[in-house]
Amino acid sequence: MKKILSVILLTLSVLPLMAQVSVEAEIDSIQIFIGEQAHVTLRASMPEGATAEFPVFKTSQMVTPGVEVLSSKEEGVKSKDNGIVERTVVYTLTSFDDTLYYLPPFAVKVDGKSYKSKSLALKVLPFEVDTTHVEKFFGPKDVQDNPFLWSEWRPLVLLFVLMLVLLALGGYLYYRLRSGKPIITAIRVVKRLLPHQKAMKEIEQIKADKMVSSENQKEYYTKVTETLRKYIEERYGFNAMEMTSSEIIQRLTAESDQKMLDELRQLFTTADLVKFAKYSVLINENDANLVNAIDFINQTKLENLPQEETVKPQLSAEDERNLKTRKVLKGVITAIAVVCVGLLVYVVYGVCQLLI
Repeated sequence: MKKILSVILLTLSVLPLMAQVSVEAEIDSIQIFIGEQAHVTLRASMPEGATAEFPVFKTSQMVTPGVEVLSSKEEGVKSKDNGIVERTVVYTLTSFDDTLYYLPPFAVKVDGKSYKSKSLALKVLPFEVDTTHVEKFFGPKDVQDNPFLWSEWRPLVLLFVLMLVLLALGGYLYYRLRSGKPIITAIRVVKRLLPHQKAMKEIEQIKADKMVSSENQKEYYTKVTETLRKYIEERYGFNAMEMTSSEIIQRLTAESDQKMLDELRQLFTTADLVKFAKYSVLINENDANLVNAIDFINQTKLENLPQEETVKPQLSAEDERNLKTRKVLKGVITAIAVVCVGLLVYVVYGVCQLLI
């Protein structure tokens, strides 16, 4: 009884796997002429991670007597739905006997179990030969010496002369290029501070100047808001220096969280009141607003920006013309070299064809 139950459980565990495995074969043409080729595409669908062994044929090995395999090529693995993958192998077949062939099923082993495709058919057709006009059939000719014809050699000679002229021109341009005074364009790489680093440096200066506790609150809030405006302009890429506080908050609404914007809005509002309405602020409020400014910078800063900037030198008009001339000369010399190599290869190939 235990053995029967084991067999039933094993069968039930294997059935889902069998349902997920399928092998299909198709042929691109069921009729070919003698010596032509046909391609059989063998596809195996299986669960992802399963191993599959496709039929392996040696070159000229017969699939069935009269039909031989020229080559096989695996097309790769394609993912399908529900964790199923599909592997495809294409076999190239040919035949030299005119008849109708039965191609037996192709067997693919998936995780050690064999699955077969459907059988295929291939009909090989002979070429029709008009035996009523025997005079049109010619036997092999003897080896003959080709006569020397100037008309055949003239294009190659002219191309060779053209190649020599181009080489001379290229050599002259190269001499002009080497004899000219080189233009030295030294490119400097300088370190630059990131937007948040500049802003924090200015805030540290505000702290060092003890402007938080200064009686001149207008100057303090002017420095703080200018620092924030410069940072926002460099960080987000819009002209914050020429915008009002409300316009800045509106532009930042889509890119910052609401809590941080509320604190920034309060800072700008207080600054506007101090600068334009002669509003008086307590020292602890000054401290809180400075902390809000620092929090905004820290939460929106980008640290993965390049910290090096390439500075190109300013060239005079004459140097610019000379530089363009040298670039043109280099381009022309390169083009001449490519054309000369192509002409040389073509001439050598043509000579070999005429001498064979």
